[in-house]
Amino acid sequence: METVTTKDEKHILSKIITPLLFPIILWVIHTLSVLININLSSYGIYPRHFKGLLGIIVSPLIHADYSHLISNTAPLIVLGLSIFYFYPKVAYKSLFIIYFGTGILVWIFGREAYHIGASGIIYGFISFLFFSGLFRKDNRSIALALVVVFLYGSLIWGVLPGKQNVSWESHLFGAIVGIFLAFIFRKVDPSKRYDWEDEESDIPVKDLEVSYDPEKNKFLDEL
Repeated sequence: METVTTKDEKHILSKIITPLLFPIILWVIHTLSVLININLSSYGIYPRHFKGLLGIIVSPLIHADYSHLISNTAPLIVLGLSIFYFYPKVAYKSLFIIYFGTGILVWIFGREAYHIGASGIIYGFISFLFFSGLFRKDNRSIALALVVVFLYGSLIWGVLPGKQNVSWESHLFGAIVGIFLAFIFRKVDPSKRYDWEDEESDIPVKDLEVSYDPEKNKFLDEL
C-alpha cells in the first residue's frame, strides 16, 4: 500500500509542478527587474523586426507591472492545472506550441509595438479546454469546457481590437493556436471510463423477456 501511495503522490506531483512553477518564475523575474530597476519591455515581441525575434522566447516572461502580473497569475494556475491534470499526455506539447506558436504569429502579424505578457498563453489554454469539449464530446471534456466558460467566458472580448496598450493580437493568436491543438489532439488522452460505465448485465437479453401466463396468473421467466 505504501508503494502505491508513493506512486500516486508522484503522479499527482508531476501534474501540478509545472503549472505552479511557471507563475513562480514570472514573479521572480518581475520582482528582480523591479529591485534592480530594469525595464524589460524592450525585450518583448516587436513584429517584423529582427530585434523583436527574441521576444518570441522571453515576452511571456515579461510583465508591465504587478497589476499586469497578478491578473495573469490566477488564470495560468487554474487553466494550467486543468490541462496537466485532465490532458497529461498532451500538456507539455500544448504548452510548448501555444507558447512559441502564439509568439511567432504575433511577430508576423501583430502591430509594430512591444508585445509582452503571458495572456497569449492564457487564451491558448482557454481555447484548448473549451474546444476540446466540443471536439471530444465526452462528459468530462464537456463539463470542463462549461467550467472554463463560466470562469473566463467574458475574456472572449479580449480577442478584439480595444485598448491601445493591450495586445489583443496575442489573445487572438493564442486562441487560434488553442483551437488548432484541441482539434489535433482530440483523440489523445481519452476520458477515463469507470468500471460501472463498461459493466454489462450478467443477465442474458433473452432472460429479460417475460411472458404472462393467464392460467397460472403469473409472469413466466420471473427473475
